[in-house]
Amino acid sequence: MADETHNSLDGQAEVVVQAGRIGELHQHLYGAPPPAQPIPFQLPPALSRFENRHTEQERITRALDGHADRSGPLVVALTGIGGIGKTALGFHMARRLSDRFPDGVLYVDLDDLRRDGAVAVADAVGELLSGLGVVPEWLERTFAGRSKRYWTKTRDKRLIVVIDNARYGSEVVPLLPASAGSMAIVTSQGSLYDLDSMSAVEVAVNPLSADDAVRLLRNIVDDTRFAAEPEAVSELARNCGGLPAALQVAGHWVRRYRRRSLSRLVAELSGELREKGIPMVEAVWDAAYAGLGQEAQRLYRLLPQHPAPIVTAPVAAVLLGGGPEEAADAMEELESAGLLEERPEGFRMHGLLRGHAERCARKTDPEGADRAGARRRLVRWYRRQAARADLLAAGPRMTFAERPEGTGSDMTDVEFADKAGALRWLQAERLALYGCVRLAFDAGYYEDAWALCESLWTHFLDHPHYVDVTEAFRTGVAAADRTEYLPAIVRMRCQLARPLWEQERYDEAEEHLRHALSASRSLGGSEKEQKLKASTVEFHGLLKSARGDWAGAAADFEAARAIHVRIGNAYGEMLQTYLLGRTILSQGDVEQAVRLLDKAHRMAREQQRERMTARTGFEFGRALRRAGRSAEAEELVRAALVSARKRGSETDEVRVLGELAALAEERGDTGEAEQYRTAARQLTVRAGGLPEDGQSS
Repeated sequence: MADETHNSLDGQAEVVVQAGRIGELHQHLYGAPPPAQPIPFQLPPALSRFENRHTEQERITRALDGHADRSGPLVVALTGIGGIGKTALGFHMARRLSDRFPDGVLYVDLDDLRRDGAVAVADAVGELLSGLGVVPEWLERTFAGRSKRYWTKTRDKRLIVVIDNARYGSEVVPLLPASAGSMAIVTSQGSLYDLDSMSAVEVAVNPLSADDAVRLLRNIVDDTRFAAEPEAVSELARNCGGLPAALQVAGHWVRRYRRRSLSRLVAELSGELREKGIPMVEAVWDAAYAGLGQEAQRLYRLLPQHPAPIVTAPVAAVLLGGGPEEAADAMEELESAGLLEERPEGFRMHGLLRGHAERCARKTDPEGADRAGARRRLVRWYRRQAARADLLAAGPRMTFAERPEGTGSDMTDVEFADKAGALRWLQAERLALYGCVRLAFDAGYYEDAWALCESLWTHFLDHPHYVDVTEAFRTGVAAADRTEYLPAIVRMRCQLARPLWEQERYDEAEEHLRHALSASRSLGGSEKEQKLKASTVEFHGLLKSARGDWAGAAADFEAARAIHVRIGNAYGEMLQTYLLGRTILSQGDVEQAVRLLDKAHRMAREQQRERMTARTGFEFGRALRRAGRSAEAEELVRAALVSARKRGSETDEVRVLGELAALAEERGDTGEAEQYRTAARQLTVRAGGLPEDGQSS
């Protein structure tokens, strides 16, 4: 075993692990207190211009000052029409009051998580938990589990939680922190009547007054014409209806035409208003759009085809079907016109402007050919990038979709520095990736739809966004059925089954796997298709394990192993032997489990599978301890600890520390056992878990 732990955390840690000197290990790895969790501050950079709202700010401050002795958090509901500045006010107040909330500021935009009008509240809770430092491995699978953890994590905190774009109070309540010392700022276009039982204060956000609108315009653009033509400035501000979203575009539009008088510009807008009978706000946006170059206009019209709120320069190039430089120029022009807002992660378009862009697109391209072409390029580009990222993140694995060729300037590949970079890209682009699955299916690109799902498998295992992934994989099943491609039909049903059973929707998972097993009987005799057949049987065994049907699971793992043996797939044989041994151990047949796990461990070593060597060694060690062979078990379990540290798998490390504590207890060394448990608790808390999560079972 010692030769397999060579490149561990460092030489000293390796020596003390192998020698069993846990006191030194604890001092070496955990002697200092775990580093403090960074205080979350999830707001975008502050705007250089924020105007007035003194009445609203004073009301919020008074409500906060008078909130003492309440049992729940203060909820401030900012209500008003779209574009009125609710989010900007919420951000401004969160920044201004952040000193009174030392545990940080969290933010979630419910529109980003809204599907067909409904919010994936479990995913929203998951995002807030991530902001509180909970790593994905410690994130519960169910909404109830995530809610309980959120309440526990926020119980004694003084936090601000900004909840943007709520439609119903039922979306908000699960996201409220548990502490009375916290505050939630909620934005909504209408009153949230079902918050009546909460300590809630509704603050109506009205259009800016004429004077405030003028001041905002002056902040947006420093222009000498404002002093020379005050009446024209006032008329422009009035015509924008006091909407900051319109004033923002109007300010950039005025700045674009510096040689024209303000009176002339405002007269042109008023003339368009009278001629076309459209609202002045629409006229402002039309004017800004008309002042763009041809390529920027086209990008503006195509941006609504992107199924996610954030767009990056590579995506803009794909939409245009051109090169990255042209796309970057067009995006810069849109930002300069106030039609895009720059964020650290990319560019975002206001919802009202998105609607305007769609109207411009329908007017310019009534048949929709340009938009259809953009959607086609977008789907194929995301399919290719997802496949590349998945390959780098997971390594070669069984897949059935071909990777689209990278032809043309619009198919320029994203550069992933390493595995971590690929995983970060998948997470950053997940809304677009899942959105493209539906986009592809609706457009009839069925192969693209299921191929995207195949590439999203590894990301799902690390980031279980259940609402998104369940909908996407269900769409993948429908797309595979449309293609009548048997391997895809089988594969997609297996992929859908797992998120279903992890949400304890066992009967649905069973139904999909029953269809997959039936279809797999018609697979061909090639090695790849036989591997898929064995994989389908394995999935069925994993479902049975999740339901506690150990005997049924063991039978499935045995059947899958027989297929791998028949086709000479050594890795598959090793994996099924491991799963079978682990299942037999759960049944209580310790001696049989020892024999199976010994074999699986030897096979993993022979195949030089580092991760599987650690996993099989750990389970083999557990079996040996239960067989009364603790001395042999310790060497295996300590090696698993080194491997977990090397891989950075804190969940594996906590499990291993728990097993080492059990071994120490059996030797009668309660002090050493407690050191292991203390280390496990420290790791757990550092990863965002609760101390009790680090206790061994």
